[in-house]
Amino acid sequence: MTATATGAQGAAADLTRMERIGAHSHIRGLGLDDALEPRKTSQGMVGQLQARKAAGVILEMIKEGKIAGRAILMAGAPGTGKTAIAMGMAQALGADVPFTMLAASEIFSLEMSKTEALTQAFRRSIGVRIKEETELIEGEVVEIQIDRAEAGVGAKIGKLTLKTTDMETVYDLGQKMIESLNKEKASVGDVITIDKATGKITKLGRSFARARDYDAMGAD
Repeated sequence: MTATATGAQGAAADLTRMERIGAHSHIRGLGLDDALEPRKTSQGMVGQLQARKAAGVILEMIKEGKIAGRAILMAGAPGTGKTAIAMGMAQALGADVPFTMLAASEIFSLEMSKTEALTQAFRRSIGVRIKEETELIEGEVVEIQIDRAEAGVGAKIGKLTLKTTDMETVYDLGQKMIESLNKEKASVGDVITIDKATGKITKLGRSFARARDYDAMGAD
């Protein structure tokens, strides 16, 4: 799949999500009275009287903490009000309760793994903002030395000489870091970063000192 097709797929998913949310933006609750009896038309809800009443019972259990840590499965044909009832429950619980929509096309996406898609959805649902920090080493590649195993069997090892503003350091390379170097097509004179936690290598570009040589001779 090309980048254009992937981008179009992501845009279509975003548009679908906006249309679904927009279609239910008028909902302010389940439209029930104090006795949990559904009104014919109230709080943006209409129809599905029995389902709304059942949702109201579940809503009271949630407020009393009797259904914590459990899930609710609503089944039905498209357009029967499942999303509307779910949004009505979220609205009835208050402004601090987020409503998160997740389509199957978002889980089975080429842009991210299923685990990452579900993790992001859970974070949005519980209102948690996680800030991740990582320590990076940035410098210019001075020398790359990769030693192949004897008889071509076994993992590759090597050494990477990296020059920073403060010093020039030699790092031992394992199989994963060598694969990361090859993937980034890093060579002498490139500026790279190394994630100290994961060993991931990212190529940023050419150093100023090597830029003229690169322009004159082209890529290796």
